Amino acid sequence: MPLSDTSPLPLTPEARAWLDTALAEVAAAPTTIRTLFPAVRRHCGRAPLPDGRTVDEAARVLLLAALPLRDKALADEVAALHRYGDPAEQRAVLRALPQLDREGTGRFLDLVRQTLRGNDNTLIEAALGPYAAAHLPADEYRQAVLKCVFCEIPLARVAGLDDRADAELAGMLGDFAHERTAAGRPIPEDIAPLVHPFTTSAAPTSGTDETG
Repeated sequence: MPLSDTSPLPLTPEARAWLDTALAEVAAAPTTIRTLFPAVRRHCGRAPLPDGRTVDEAARVLLLAALPLRDKALADEVAALHRYGDPAEQRAVLRALPQLDREGTGRFLDLVRQTLRGNDNTLIEAALGPYAAAHLPADEYRQAVLKCVFCEIPLARVAGLDDRADAELAGMLGDFAHERTAAGRPIPEDIAPLVHPFTTSAAPTSGTDETG
């Protein structure tokens, strides 16, 4: 993979020089990423970016994109970075998956599945980006969306819903809405647009006692 351009990132001259050097080192000697990846925040900071990421996360994605590895060697290196990384490092790995699997093989789905079994909302949100939308089987994608609802992760942050929402997901969300209504609990407003196109029944999908 070619080296990535660091110019869009709001870095100090010292931080940019460090990152440019780190990218060159990773491209020349891939195993150097094992020490450079954890060091990114210390050198580049963690200022917020307009797209919701932080500078260190974006810089780590660039390092991953600079890896000159392919196939199993790439998969093994990325899996190790995810396994031994802290949550910030794991988020960067998850965000980088579309760039790391340009052939669309789905080889990194195990990282997505592992994340979805956990309880860190920031990691779940990162896992449900374009890569999961493109590669998760339908049943797993539906369950992931339902988990987001339970975990109160806004569905606007889940990639692919416009294309992957279907009648079965609508039914699952409708059942969830009925259970919440029966328990006297509020229903997340963002599930209604996923339910209404697939049902003509009066299923409650918003508020505490409204009917659709």
